[in-house]
Formats: sequence, structure tokens, C-alpha cells
Amino acid sequence: MARFGLVGKKLGHSDSPAIHALLGDADYALFELADEDEVKDFFKNAAFKGVNVTIPYKETAFALCDEVSPLAARLRNVNTVLRREDGTLYGDNTDAFGFRRLVDESGVDIAGKKALILGAGGAAKTAAAVLADLGAASVTMASRGGPVSLKDLSSQRDAAILVNATPVGMYPNNGATLVDPADFPGLEAVFDLICNPARTSLMLAAEERNVPVFGGLTMLAAQAVRASELFHGEPPGTRSGRIGEIVATLRRRNRNLILIGMPGCGKTAVGRELAAATGRPFRDSDAELERRTGRAVGELLAEGEEAFRDRESAVLASLGKERGLVIATGGGAVLREENLASLSQNGLLIRVTRPLERLSTAGRPLSQSGDLAAIARYREPLYRRFADVTVANDGDVAETVAKILEVIE
Repeated sequence: MARFGLVGKKLGHSDSPAIHALLGDADYALFELADEDEVKDFFKNAAFKGVNVTIPYKETAFALCDEVSPLAARLRNVNTVLRREDGTLYGDNTDAFGFRRLVDESGVDIAGKKALILGAGGAAKTAAAVLADLGAASVTMASRGGPVSLKDLSSQRDAAILVNATPVGMYPNNGATLVDPADFPGLEAVFDLICNPARTSLMLAAEERNVPVFGGLTMLAAQAVRASELFHGEPPGTRSGRIGEIVATLRRRNRNLILIGMPGCGKTAVGRELAAATGRPFRDSDAELERRTGRAVGELLAEGEEAFRDRESAVLASLGKERGLVIATGGGAVLREENLASLSQNGLLIRVTRPLERLSTAGRPLSQSGDLAAIARYREPLYRRFADVTVANDGDVAETVAKILEVIE
């Protein structure tokens, strides 16, 4: 049995093994446990040295520990459990260190601000304690069954700090959200403790209102670093210098590289070579649509463009949930606003340009049947809106890929 690992209910897309591998904890496994009875049996009988604990078992683990740190006793939940030499269990809470690191790096001043936390579990209680320690004027936890209900947050409209400490919006249920940032006119910052996707629907909606947003990856990396110190009996701070490096590595590894641009600008050719250069899987959204429907793009378009765009958006929503891909999109991907959220949640959107006279129209029904210059005039503002960066494909494919690598690195 692995000496270290993560205990939780659904762990298939956890970043914790990758983080602990970077920290040298190669013997780190995922322990998916279906209910509290399995959790109790695991902590009683499993031969582990140290484990992390995640949703929804942090409070259960707290109750099973023989001894806990003063911080864990205050918060009444643990996310790190050590099995000592005598077999007893010692629990600590490194989430507090992780959330504090996230807030500190954000530069957001918490003092004197009203904070609203979505959720009432272990992560929510930890965030509440950290915000109180940082001088928040008030901290309110809202939940489905608590004194402050998620169904009626009218009394919380003046919140300046919003924290999502629930799994709502987490993979694979991307796109879900509990609140609309527009309902909080004085909002100054949003912290979403979810790591997958990198930018949740809540974060994207807040960005649209120019509210600063901060995802959970820094918290995850920081708490893991502190947990690793506990696993190895090291003093606090021994490995803190690794946090920034780990965050940067995971962001690069998980980020999709998504190519948008006019039909015939070379997205597929560039995408294939970019995938080879970066060691990532390649996906072409048109090819994926054909694979799923068993029909050619031209045939689907012949039945009506609106129905085609519905199918295209479904494919982009599915591909956008994944991580670490190179994705070449169809030229019309920018015609639906919903596609921006689908692609932005985990991706860097790279606009590929090419002179109009050099665009290939072979096998592209809309390009062949319409006025290409008119199509370009209509779509160019949309490409600019979607794009994070722009790269000209005016040489050979290798040169274009080199430009992209230079930009993203």
C-alpha cells in the first residue's frame, strides 16, 4: 500500500498526485471511499504514513483522530492525517495555510470588509477563520440548510469578498454556479477554491464585471507543501519556496492551447505540430463533431447552420472541460458567446491570422458559398474578443509554432 495519498469521494481528476510527485512524494495514491463507514475502516486498518483528506470527509477525519493540532481543534476539521509509530492518528489542518497564502498573494485587503462564503463544510469553516484573522468586518457562511440560505442572499448584497467553498462548478459539472456576481454591486474580489476548471463559471462571470478573481490552485499547492512537510517531519516553511514553481508547472501542464481563426488559416496544421512540439494530445473540433455524429461537416451544415452551431457548441463544451490539450476550432466557433466560456475555463485562446487571399477554401462549404471578405469583416471583432494572444501564420507551419511557443512561454 502507498505510504501517502488522498482520501475523498471522487478523485479521478485530482492534481494532488502530480503536486506530491513534484515534491518527491512519488508513493502517493488516491483512495476513493464511498461513505463514512469506508472512511472509518480505512483510518482504522490502512497502513499509511500520511494522507490528505478532501470533500466530504474532513470533519469525519477530525472525529477519528486521537490527537489534533491546536488549529485543527479550533476549526474542527482536518485535511492531513498522520499515522504515528504507535498506530494513533494525528490530524492537522494545512488548508488554513493554503488559503492564507492564496489571499496574501492576491493582494486583496480583507480588513474591514464584509465576506460571504458559499458553503458550510470544512473548507468554508477554514476560510471563515482565516478571513476573521485577517480582520474582516463580518464573515457569513451560506448553505442550503443553514441560517443563511443560498436561496435568499438578499441580506448579503453588500458583501465585498465572495468565497466559493463548495464543489459547485467543479469538473465534471463545469458551468454550474450558485450565485451571480451581478447581485453583489460592491464586490471587490472572488475566491473560488475549485481547481478544475481553472476558471469556473463564477470566476468568468465576475471577470466580465471587472472583479478580480482567484482560483484554488495556489491554495491546493500551498496546503500540499505544508502537508508534505508534516509527512516528513520537517519544520513549517522548509518547502515553502516550492509553491510558486509548483503552481506555474501545473498551470502550464493543465492549460489547453486553443486555436481560433478564419477557415483556412491553418489551425489544424499548426495545431498538429504544436501538439507534437509540446507533447500534448491534439483535438480538431470539426473532426470530433464528425466522429460523434458519423456525418461530414458539409452534410451537417446543409441541414441548417443553427442546428450545426448547436452541435458545435456541445463539442466545444466537452473539449473545453478537458485539460492539457491542443484544440483547433472551426472558423465559426466565435459565433456563439457560450463558446467563449467553454474554451476559456481551461484554455489560452490563440488567434491565428493569415492574409485573406491565402486562406484555403477547399472542403469548406461556407467559405466557398459566401463572400469571404464579408465573412472576415463580420468575424474579425469576434476573433479579437475571444483571443488572449494573436499569432500570424504567414510563413511555414514550423515558424508559426515557434512564434506560439515564444508567446506562451
